[in-house]
Amino acid sequence: MVCREGKENDSNEILRHSAAHIMADAVQRLFKGVKVTIGPTIENGFYYDFDSPKPFSTEDLELIEKEMQKIADANLSFTKEEVSREEAIALFQKMGENYKVEIIEGLDLQEKISLFRHGEFVDLCRGPHISKTSELKAFKLLTSSGSYWRGDEKNARLQRIYGTAFTTKEDLEAYLEKLREAEARDHRKLGVALDLFSTLEERGPGLILWHPKGARIRGVIEDFWRATHRQRGYELVFTPHMAKLDVWRTSGHVDFYKDSMYSPMEVEGQDYEIKPMNCPFHIMIFQSRIHSYRNLPIRMAELGTVYRFERSGTLHGLMRVRGFTQDDAHIFCTPSQIEKEVSDVLDLVVYFMKTFGFKEYEVFLSTQPDKYVGTDENWKIATESLRSALEKKGFKYEVDPGEGVFYGPKIDVKVKDVLGRMWQCSTVQVDFNLPDRFKIEYVGEDGNRHQPIMIHRALMGSLERFFGILIEQYAGAFPLWLAPVQVNLIPIAADQVAYAEKVKERLLEKGYRVEVDARSEKLGLKIRESQMQKIPYMVVMGAKEVEAERLSVRSRVKGDLGQMDLEQFLLELSQQMELKQ
Repeated sequence: MVCREGKENDSNEILRHSAAHIMADAVQRLFKGVKVTIGPTIENGFYYDFDSPKPFSTEDLELIEKEMQKIADANLSFTKEEVSREEAIALFQKMGENYKVEIIEGLDLQEKISLFRHGEFVDLCRGPHISKTSELKAFKLLTSSGSYWRGDEKNARLQRIYGTAFTTKEDLEAYLEKLREAEARDHRKLGVALDLFSTLEERGPGLILWHPKGARIRGVIEDFWRATHRQRGYELVFTPHMAKLDVWRTSGHVDFYKDSMYSPMEVEGQDYEIKPMNCPFHIMIFQSRIHSYRNLPIRMAELGTVYRFERSGTLHGLMRVRGFTQDDAHIFCTPSQIEKEVSDVLDLVVYFMKTFGFKEYEVFLSTQPDKYVGTDENWKIATESLRSALEKKGFKYEVDPGEGVFYGPKIDVKVKDVLGRMWQCSTVQVDFNLPDRFKIEYVGEDGNRHQPIMIHRALMGSLERFFGILIEQYAGAFPLWLAPVQVNLIPIAADQVAYAEKVKERLLEKGYRVEVDARSEKLGLKIRESQMQKIPYMVVMGAKEVEAERLSVRSRVKGDLGQMDLEQFLLELSQQMELKQ
């Protein structure tokens, strides 16, 4: 019966839910016949879903805001009523609010049902609310979008309005400024502006085309990833994109993950499945030979592309796609090795994230859920191993009770970007299920066969999503080591192009990504476009520079560096590359 979600003692939560009621009242005053459904609070705001014959436009939102202000100015009291289930159904039936009737009919409650009124507007709600509508002083409607009743696309199509509210106008303006900054950093817009990637849209929603510049950055990330893993004792592997459906039956994906998998395809009378996970293939590599306890742990890593079904309404640039490359790794170890391996993974997570500019993060330990596989003893060993590794490393963490996956407990690491937003990237999961399903074994010190523990581990989560996060973290202004074009050589006139090409050749020999802008355009235009492309270094070459064999260098970070010879410039680049800034 509750249409409100959140902490009841949080003043902003109470204010925002009250704002949702006031917004619903305003909508029904302005748009006759529109029905209300649910209106919960969410992080930093609220929304309400409406059964409306047409979407709400930007102009509509402005009108709704003005009507909300009128309701606030009217200083109406919020009052609570408690009625029986039958009385509540009769009331909303009379009002024609069939969605509220459906909610109430789905409740199995003996106690009274609470309603809240302000003026003539009444809604099904447990509260609490602000005392009077006049307490709503700082609010803003943000966007509108489509949705479905109860989140099911088979149900009625609804129209959702998002808004936010704060106790002070200063807090509201600070939040709106943060939203403006986030919009300016939107990876979808920057992806187009900087020519990094595009999506197939009509010909394959949720599938990404990596343009040359985006592919260059991806290549740098992959090279760093591979080198780091080799240094840490991982073996790199490659696995196919599909296998017989029986593989996924054995793994349990057909039973537990079917809704996220694509339909099987027939190959010579056999059903094949495009892979949603890399795990079974790594297990089959492990199975290909007999292992002794002396060989363990065995660490396998792969940049493996997988395919998962996501509904079209959930697709979002690089953040939510249907085909993506996981930075996947699996560690096969003994129970006594779990803690050490997890500890090493946590070190790797911190190193990796700091390298890419993320210095703050939150850590969560998810424990045994109600439905699980494996013995309680194994769960205890695994959970305590994860907990001990966190504590010995000095990590502050929160326990997320019952939120482990069915096959084992896990650690999730969420990184904080420059705007303070949290992103789920790294995860470490202990698995008893797949080793048992595939009957993998190693020969123990006692000469008997034992089942290894399998640790699933990802650092970035997926290359696509991590790249989207990086675009927004840096606002497209990638540090020198990641930039798709590191140096833009700009000859002032055609006479200087040959010198620019000579410098380019030397920079290419040193491994730098460099371009020459030899167009017959004005110098100011070339400089502006280089700045818009967020290239770390611009080098201007006129007649004086050619004659003296010098370079006029400007850094995106440091500003004008003046003139220097090529060797000095190479030293500058080398120092910045080492800093990864």
